[in-house]
Amino acid sequence: MNNSLFFSFLMAGALLTACDSGTNRDAEQAATDTTATSVDAGNSAQSSIQLTKGEDSPEFPDAMLEQIQPTDGQKFRSESVTFRYNIKNFKLTEMTEDAHNKMLANSQQGQHIHLIVNNDPYDALYKTTHQKELSAGHYVALSFLSRSYHESIKTPDAYVLRQFTVGNAENKNVDLTQPHMFYSRPKGEYEGKDTERIMLDFYLVNADLQENGHKVRATINGQEFMINEWKPYYITGLPMGETTIQLELLDGNGNRVESPFNPVTRTITLKEASNPQAAAH
Repeated sequence: MNNSLFFSFLMAGALLTACDSGTNRDAEQAATDTTATSVDAGNSAQSSIQLTKGEDSPEFPDAMLEQIQPTDGQKFRSESVTFRYNIKNFKLTEMTEDAHNKMLANSQQGQHIHLIVNNDPYDALYKTTHQKELSAGHYVALSFLSRSYHESIKTPDAYVLRQFTVGNAENKNVDLTQPHMFYSRPKGEYEGKDTERIMLDFYLVNADLQENGHKVRATINGQEFMINEWKPYYITGLPMGETTIQLELLDGNGNRVESPFNPVTRTITLKEASNPQAAAH
């Protein structure tokens, strides 16, 4: 074998070795990437549970929610509290126009109000008058307009935040000018097709999410996601059975914001379809 031919063989072997080494490094890096459990929710998560930002929904920029009762600081002697509202530029019980394209759990009763009292699970209101039994105590009530698939309308005129007392309870006077976060979705049980994509939605007051400011940390079955944009998010990849979700509002230094409603933890249940032939929603 002459020297030039021998040199050619050596060069080819070196190139093959270099290519194999690069391929191995790429494979090792890919394997490392798939183990991430803490991600920015704006990016795709390479893990069993995915949290992705929701697509645009019909906007209601002129929608307005006014609360007639309770007034702020009102005291109720009776444990039966009446909530009364006025609504402008938004129709209760109407189906949101893109509801059947969302592939989300959707209320067949249409658009509604979410009433959240002391950050407990919400009541869905389809009328502007609602009676609620409350034991003696101090209450903070958040009300906001909701699309038929339970996505909140996040505009300044679409919500009302009030506090009041029932019975002989002490007035605690929560500072409602401070940042607060209220949990909205997901809630309850999901079955069949509704388990495939589940909306995560919360409501912020006096706080904007940004890269160097407030954030929300969502922990879903132990997997963490950092959220820095106030949008609805879609959860996929959840197992059947119970799922635990914790939401925490954090300040710009990564510390929990002081609030009687922070953090909040909820459990939902996913079930196989009881009748696979039935409609998904």
